[in-house]
Amino acid sequence: MRKIGIIGLGNVGSTLAYSLVSKGIADELVLIDKEEKKAVAEQYDLLDAQVHLPSKTVVKIQSYEELSDADIIVFCPGKITVLAGEGGRLLELRLTSKMVEEIAPKIKASGFNGIIVVITDPCDVITTYMQKLTGLPTNQVIGTGTLLDTARMKQAVGKALTIDSRSIEGFVYGEHGESQFVAWSTVTVGGKSIFNLDEKQDLEQLKEDARLGGWKIFSGKGYTSYGIATCTTALIQVIFNDAQAILPISAYDESAGIYYGQPAVVGKNGVERLSPCVLTDEESGKLQESITVIRGTFDGIVKGE
Repeated sequence: MRKIGIIGLGNVGSTLAYSLVSKGIADELVLIDKEEKKAVAEQYDLLDAQVHLPSKTVVKIQSYEELSDADIIVFCPGKITVLAGEGGRLLELRLTSKMVEEIAPKIKASGFNGIIVVITDPCDVITTYMQKLTGLPTNQVIGTGTLLDTARMKQAVGKALTIDSRSIEGFVYGEHGESQFVAWSTVTVGGKSIFNLDEKQDLEQLKEDARLGGWKIFSGKGYTSYGIATCTTALIQVIFNDAQAILPISAYDESAGIYYGQPAVVGKNGVERLSPCVLTDEESGKLQESITVIRGTFDGIVKGE
């Protein structure tokens, strides 16, 4: 039986729940939100949807005890509206770190020993904090990291070349945030390096196109949901299928002591192993800069700053 818990039923959590139910990925779904009325509403809406679906998902709500035998917990509470006001990501961190402090002990007390997937921003910092407070092995706590950013890069490159984005390979590394970067040395189009295409590409413009794609969504509707929910659904399927797929997720780097976006082999145990690419000197420098940003932000939480 495949059992998944979703903590936080905002725009992302509710979209993810619908995706999992409509695709028949979960046999049981446990929905938890700070507002019980929201959890009840989502439960009834999902039950209505199943009348015309070929699969059946048992939907339970508001019980941390039910997480004890769950395979996966997706942690996605947040308050995206703070990004539009004063304080921005710093205020968001203050709010979301408190959420981890409140919820991690409840997850731990339930006896849960599966995989935690963190979506909540700032993703790499919150993933690091969640692992510290739950005490689960680092391979069992992962973040969506640069999975969505990589998808946006592929979409931008595919659009520029008039090629299906699924024909693009490569990775965005580092923070799911401002210090992230496209490792262009890893990007290929139909197996050919992007540096060796017949028509030279403006990589800076492509990077900007990928970045602006997310902001166009945010500025238009105040949040993003479909892209990240689909990325998370795909990640969950990889875990359930023990696919051993290489994905750019927020994974733990023992030498750095933090999580950040990097290629990792994902299977039934979460991160099976890291799968680092050979980066250029410039890219390696950018990665170290991004690691420094994430570590500094995490250290700020620990020190109570």
